[in-house]
Amino acid sequence: MKIYTKTGDKGTTALIGGTRVPKSHLRIEAYGTIDELNSYIGLIGVQEIDVHYKGLLKEIQDRLFTIGASLAADPEKSKMKIPDLLDADVVLLETEMDEMTGRLPALKHFVLPGGNNIVAFCHIARCVCRRAERLSVQLAETSFVDEKVTIYLNRLSDFLFVLSRKITQDFNVEENIWIPRK
Repeated sequence: MKIYTKTGDKGTTALIGGTRVPKSHLRIEAYGTIDELNSYIGLIGVQEIDVHYKGLLKEIQDRLFTIGASLAADPEKSKMKIPDLLDADVVLLETEMDEMTGRLPALKHFVLPGGNNIVAFCHIARCVCRRAERLSVQLAETSFVDEKVTIYLNRLSDFLFVLSRKITQDFNVEENIWIPRK
């Protein structure tokens, strides 16, 4: 099987269900951003971090594939069974954040991205996640988007922030705090 089909050469692509839309369509932008986020999560996961977080990031990547499939499906025409995003997926992120937060010093300042490469990757992923969330919310204004998608993305961006702080601690790096000018 060839990877290229040439069906998108005129600037359109097919949703799950067969509907062709411009590649600039908001639905394509939304699931494309999920794909970008998944790539950054993969980048974090191959770094020398705690094996627990590596496993968790792999699970998050799986959930992002579920979200991508959900967003890639034409809500009017798709008959394909898409895996469900579950409330338990959100609870897992919350539980992990609570566990990490319990081991971190209290947050007293805004944190600037940086510290080391892994922490910076977490912040990039967090920003891409926020963009994916905004696009999903915008898409939901005119078309069906499972509400669990936006909830999950909201928690995931928070998780990535907390993970950045935990990795800062794990690597004994000074937190890059913002001290505003007076």
